[in-house]
Amino acid sequence: MRVLSVFSPRGRPRLPGPILLVGLALAVGSAWAADQGARRHAQGQFDGATGLYVVAEGDDLSAIGERLEVSAAALKAANQIEGDLLQIGQRLQVVTGAPEVTASGGVQITGVPGAPDATTTISGTQLPPPDPKFGGVIKNDALQSKPWWAPRVVPPQGAPNVLLIITDDAGFGVPSTFGGVIPTPSMDRIANEGLRYNRVFSTALCSPTRAALITGRNHHSAGFGVISEQSTGFPGYNSIIGKDKATIGRILLDNGYATSWFGKDHNVPAFAASQVGPFDQWPTGMGFEYFYGFVGGDANQWQPNLFRNTTQIYPFEGKPEGTWNLVTAMADDAIDYMTRIHQIDPSKPVFIKYAPGATHAPHHPTKEWVDKISAMHLFDDGYEKLRERIFENQKRLGVIPQDATLTPWPADVLKPWDQLTAEEQKLFIRQVEVFAAYAAYSDHEIGRVIQSFEDLGKLDNTLIIYINGDNGTSAEGGPLGTPNEVAFFNGLNKLPAEVQMKWYEVWGTEQTYNHMSAGWSWAFDTPFDWFKQNASRLGGINQNMVVSWPALIQDKGALREQFVHVIDVMPTILEAAGIAAPGVVDGIEQAPIEGTSFAYTFDAANAEAPSRHQTQYFEMMGQWALYHDGWLLSTQVNRAPWEAFGPANPDPLNNQVLQLYDLGTDFTQAADLAAKHPEKLEELKALFVAEAKKHQVFPLDASVAGRIVAPRPNITAGRSEFVYTRPMVGLPQGDSPLLLNTSYTITADIEVPEGGAEGMILTSGGRFAGYGFYLLEGKPVFLWNLVDLERLKWEAPDALPPGRHTLEFDFHYEGLGAGTLALNNFSGVGRPGTGTLKVDGKVVDTKRMEKTLPMILQWDESFDIGSDTLTGVNDADYRPAFAFTGKLEKLTIKVDRPELSPEEIQQLKEAAAKAADQR
Repeated sequence: MRVLSVFSPRGRPRLPGPILLVGLALAVGSAWAADQGARRHAQGQFDGATGLYVVAEGDDLSAIGERLEVSAAALKAANQIEGDLLQIGQRLQVVTGAPEVTASGGVQITGVPGAPDATTTISGTQLPPPDPKFGGVIKNDALQSKPWWAPRVVPPQGAPNVLLIITDDAGFGVPSTFGGVIPTPSMDRIANEGLRYNRVFSTALCSPTRAALITGRNHHSAGFGVISEQSTGFPGYNSIIGKDKATIGRILLDNGYATSWFGKDHNVPAFAASQVGPFDQWPTGMGFEYFYGFVGGDANQWQPNLFRNTTQIYPFEGKPEGTWNLVTAMADDAIDYMTRIHQIDPSKPVFIKYAPGATHAPHHPTKEWVDKISAMHLFDDGYEKLRERIFENQKRLGVIPQDATLTPWPADVLKPWDQLTAEEQKLFIRQVEVFAAYAAYSDHEIGRVIQSFEDLGKLDNTLIIYINGDNGTSAEGGPLGTPNEVAFFNGLNKLPAEVQMKWYEVWGTEQTYNHMSAGWSWAFDTPFDWFKQNASRLGGINQNMVVSWPALIQDKGALREQFVHVIDVMPTILEAAGIAAPGVVDGIEQAPIEGTSFAYTFDAANAEAPSRHQTQYFEMMGQWALYHDGWLLSTQVNRAPWEAFGPANPDPLNNQVLQLYDLGTDFTQAADLAAKHPEKLEELKALFVAEAKKHQVFPLDASVAGRIVAPRPNITAGRSEFVYTRPMVGLPQGDSPLLLNTSYTITADIEVPEGGAEGMILTSGGRFAGYGFYLLEGKPVFLWNLVDLERLKWEAPDALPPGRHTLEFDFHYEGLGAGTLALNNFSGVGRPGTGTLKVDGKVVDTKRMEKTLPMILQWDESFDIGSDTLTGVNDADYRPAFAFTGKLEKLTIKVDRPELSPEEIQQLKEAAAKAADQR
């Protein structure tokens, strides 16, 4: 029996804990046991296929060991022999030479092969690995046979636990760890125990960054050129992660890790998010054994559309308002998961992807945290002064160069603080205090998860990667902010302060879906400028990160300035775990991993080493950039993030003003060198085109809102009639009948029992936008909630008597429909219409809607029949679940979508061409 020190691919000893290597020699990538054939000896017979030796007369342990090149001690240990006596005919399990562990994925075996407690690592080049050849003996009866169990697959000895944290919509200047004023002690802790990184890059948007993070491939390569809700029918934009791009979860799972995902999953295609799946693009279908979180871009933290694995759950039901919050519940669930794994199998390493909704809108902290931040008066001097203070802090901490330049405040884009009214200043301070409370609250709960690793005695061998933001800070609230982000996605982004003040006292509670003024967003991206969505400016793509691994990283508290992109995280984790990237998964050849491990930066000797990631493209909705060896070519920003509606640049590749920066001397992208180096500009543009072709970036598309309602696969496509005969809840907007920009008729055949009935018949959306068809104290009601700014109600005068009834709501839409968006024209959406409510064929109410919703209802709400989950469309009438107390016999929805005539199409094309000429 021999004990070896196992080395990682970088040649460093793994963590303490010797590995008992006993068993058959295994070759990398081969079957589990090599068939060596039978070898005969003078005293006994050895079967190389099974590793069994049959004792003959005259044998002793020393002689057998000498002949088979194993030690007598190993034979005794493997066969649990007391003393030195052997019996003729006795079967011995032979311990042969064990393989060396190599960088390409050598195999480690513990225990006796075939025994129930035996374990093995795998080469990992093929997942799942081939089934091992049976190594036992089968005779006619069990007494003469020998059972054999395949060894359990485990990660390499010393492979660390991995906690991968990524927050949402948080720019470089948000956390205190990098000079921000918002306290983030949990991030500070990891920085002090490990390393800070100040050149970490995202893709500028949610889904794309997250797809790149879990696949190690660029976002277009992974099918996520935009968020899933904007997907289009091109390989780089279809929101489908290909089977040739196995995720980090899948690779670690097949190598013996326990894998889990908590929080935001914005990588399920919108057309696969319903109860009928398919679920292969959900976390549980991509290698994450356990999922607790939400599917989509954002979530109400008080009443989220929450899933455990693929089952919708409602843990907040029955709780008093303001007492249950997903930020805390998610940490609780992660801690419970870790503890459960540890208690069952303490040796099993865990991989946790932890992705809180903070600080994406809606900003929903608890009152306790809002009160804490408000008492600190961090923002009373306004956003320009905040920016200057953060910049000074960053230099003082040394997280940016001392010669870094702060770019001017964009007074043409964002009104200076001293030009705001007193009411605007009061509102804006409230907005940002809630945002800051949300960030601080989230970091606190992240700290509880980190502490749990220490409480379980696992922190020393845990690799923690804590990325601040999947893009820059969001400016989608517009210059004024909003109490309801759903209004922004429907083109309403300029609500005056006097209107918003209605929600001042409840800002951040269940009553708001809130976002802050973009002035704060600009400040939180300090030292850079611009925001989330802006892929050509560092404010949209330059994140920061802290990394700790107490057992390995000794250069505690140090700064790393190497270029790191989110695609580099996956290969870094694999290198740290000593696990090879597979060449084949489920029989499908894998696309190459496009990231570059940054594990080399863990070593203090490499603190000043050149960046190994030397070339990286960026592209988001027609804005693009190219980094190469310290240079950054970028397009000039020509659209603020809140300007999502209107004509788009028809030629995003060439119809651009190009800028050039030397990031080696210009940390903040402040000095445009395009005029001085035209040859470098052309060189880098050609390189961008080459990278774009390589990674499925073409065709470039600068449209934004129009893509939200673009045609895409879903279960409603091509259907004009939908029939339901029993209650059903939880259907997402992407897979339910959409009643926007179209005429439609809803017919409900119901039966009212003795004593009357009430409750929800049909609803979609909720408090912040949507519609409902229900009985209120027995009276039929149809209601449209127009982004919580206006509600339009059709109501019958009398309650329905017992018996069967037919209720009908008919809406006639007067616009051209969503077809105009294909030509970047919004004239067909959000137009007026007339609604008519009928009871048993009789008209009981008619109203005209002067405006309708053009884009979405509410992404984190659902289409429900027979009750109302999550939030209600009208708090004044009812509280969920408001279950229907009658009998629903049949519900029919018929839609009559407008179709453009050839003449209308030609007119729209001419208008688009004219708009392009005016750009």
